[in-house]
Amino acid sequence: MAEEAILGFLKNNDEIPHSGEFAVDHDLDHEEVKNVIKSLHGFGYIEAKAVRKEFWDLTDEGKKYAAEGTPEFQFFSAVPEEGTISIDDLRRILDPSVFQVGSTQAPKKKWVVMGNQVSRMVQHVEDKVKDMLLQIQQGLELDKETLKYLKNRQLITCTKTWTGYSDVKKGPNYAPKRKIFPSDLTRENLENWEELELKEYNFNAKGQPLDAGHLHPLLKVRKQFKDIFCQMGFEEMPTNNFVESSFWNFDALFQPQQHPARDSHDTFFLKAPSTTRELPEDYVERVKQVHESGGYGSRGYNYEWKREEANKNLLRTHTTAVSSRMLYALAKGPFTPKKYFSIDRVFRNEAVDRTHLAEFHQVEGLICDRGLTMGDLIGVLQEFFSRLGMSKIRFKPTYNPYTEPSMEISGYDEAKGEWLEIGNSGIFRPEMLQPMGLPDDVRVIAWGLSLERPTMILYDTKNIRDLFGHMVNLKKIKQNRMCRIGIDSA
Repeated sequence: MAEEAILGFLKNNDEIPHSGEFAVDHDLDHEEVKNVIKSLHGFGYIEAKAVRKEFWDLTDEGKKYAAEGTPEFQFFSAVPEEGTISIDDLRRILDPSVFQVGSTQAPKKKWVVMGNQVSRMVQHVEDKVKDMLLQIQQGLELDKETLKYLKNRQLITCTKTWTGYSDVKKGPNYAPKRKIFPSDLTRENLENWEELELKEYNFNAKGQPLDAGHLHPLLKVRKQFKDIFCQMGFEEMPTNNFVESSFWNFDALFQPQQHPARDSHDTFFLKAPSTTRELPEDYVERVKQVHESGGYGSRGYNYEWKREEANKNLLRTHTTAVSSRMLYALAKGPFTPKKYFSIDRVFRNEAVDRTHLAEFHQVEGLICDRGLTMGDLIGVLQEFFSRLGMSKIRFKPTYNPYTEPSMEISGYDEAKGEWLEIGNSGIFRPEMLQPMGLPDDVRVIAWGLSLERPTMILYDTKNIRDLFGHMVNLKKIKQNRMCRIGIDSA
């Protein structure tokens, strides 16, 4: 019915000025009219201009400003035309909310000079914001920039959005009645094929979305990291133990039992099972000795090492706990140089914000061989990060309980024009390696970084909770672009 009305009206008239008015005049549903116009426009029967109109109303704060004037204008008006007034006097004579907003907005508009004493920079000003608010109340239309400004100051709110069409005219394929094209090839159609008119095929139309799985951005970047490690000859370590003992997570790494990271505010300890079932006793004894009295050229920490602390179960705080197990297993047999890597989840009792989660992924790499030096570590790291597309890398000394020397790794973010910390590295201490039974001349160089932070950079994600966790937008996961680290970071 709406289609007949539209095509019939255009037969004798030049245009339909407004779809809403047309629907009212012809007693039609506007939604139906919009759908018909959209369809006819797609087939070239008509030309139409889409219209979107927002209706705005003042917030309670906006209504107050429209009646009394904006805080910045009131603040300016309270400053004498000649001379100065103290900031304390202004605070005393003005309403607290007016003073708070006005003392920010008035200097920003360069109306006043702020300090212990306040003076005017200009003699007269117009309260343009109040005028804008009054125009909104009168139903007048304002430009987009003005509306954006008022919205950002939370002075207006959108009450309704109207969509429709204007300037509806005849199109290149106009006809008083839509042609019905055959949807199936019947025997009769084929017998009269010379007279048959088929519907034009729309090569620009999108196909039906495939009901299939989608790779998460973290999985895509993880695959890139794994490929780089494998290309460089690394073996992947088994990381299936989310629950670990404090011994392997802390003590075996020569991290003292009074270290802040071992506090319940930083680590998730388990209630059940609260302790580990067994540990390699001979190795435990050597770790205890190096903690208490040192060895291997170290003085140790000179405290009473407690077995009950080492037995406590926790959610691993880093995948270096896996590295300590792998190196201990490596020390049991004839020494063979190894390159290991791991990528898996770790858990820390941290406050959640836009860049931190209590659960995240750690990427770790290590090389175990004789005679390794800091030069080897720097060379491997430069090669590793260059394969990620990050050529500008720099290092600075830092402290880690289980590496000495240690280096913080920073990369240059071209988009932001600043250096960002991207990882940590170092050489594992003799106090960690030699109690395991590794030869004296064996060195282990290692480094670690998060998986989430580079993924956030590559996918332009400002909040880590939009990337990982229960707040992830599944639509965004389905629509995220294919990511090549080397290309996107170059």
